[in-house]
Amino acid sequence: MRRTPAVAGTFYPGQSQALRSEVESLLDVQASPKSAFGALVPHAGYVYSGAVAGQVFSRLEIPQTVIILNPNHTGAGEPFAVWPEGAWSTPLGDVPVDATLARKLIEGALLLTPDTRAHIREHSGEVILPFLQVRRPDVSVVTIVVDLAPLADLQRLGNSMAKILASITPRPLIIASSDMTHFQSEETARRLDDLAIQPMLNLDEETLYNVVTSKRITMCGVAPATVAIAALKALGATTGELVKYDTSATASGDSSNVVGYAGIIFS
Repeated sequence: MRRTPAVAGTFYPGQSQALRSEVESLLDVQASPKSAFGALVPHAGYVYSGAVAGQVFSRLEIPQTVIILNPNHTGAGEPFAVWPEGAWSTPLGDVPVDATLARKLIEGALLLTPDTRAHIREHSGEVILPFLQVRRPDVSVVTIVVDLAPLADLQRLGNSMAKILASITPRPLIIASSDMTHFQSEETARRLDDLAIQPMLNLDEETLYNVVTSKRITMCGVAPATVAIAALKALGATTGELVKYDTSATASGDSSNVVGYAGIIFS
């Protein structure tokens, strides 16, 4: 079962050499990668959010397996969908799915079901893969779509995932894929995004969820981030570090209508 690229040539270069060159240009060769529990990274076109994603991936040691938690922009498929086996393809080649871990999560974690429909056109995990391929060519992944749901359900999902992951060595890296505020002025976006970023730095998924929903912050990956933080805390993470924040105005020059991007590492 092979998932073919949905946004190659639009969100990122569609040719292998050009894609590798762009990813390498976004990585910081002076950074010292360190082990971490997880991260939050954006998923827009590389021209907009690639610099933020590159800074995060430059500072992460990439283990053999990475779990990517994604929002669902298309509305297709099951609400908590795991791609169960096979591989994800990019212009850099195929990334194998860790089918053994996927099966353990499907069988042991609450709410998760095997489903490919939610992933077919969903870009939020796909744009992360080339960074992983460049940083660790033998990486394998488990990709999970997480729809918005009641806070208690998302917390239970994160905690049940942590129980499974706690016995796995080396520990998989958990990445939550999310952009921040959409289509507000730069001033408004930065103000609203700070309200969401602070609880993430404190690993406080309850405050994150409540502030995003009550303030109507258009953070598309609040559900994946909530699940990730719940899981990471249960696994022993204690702190979050804001590696970089930016908005689309840096690339577009238009500060009247921006999207925000945050890169956070959880240690």
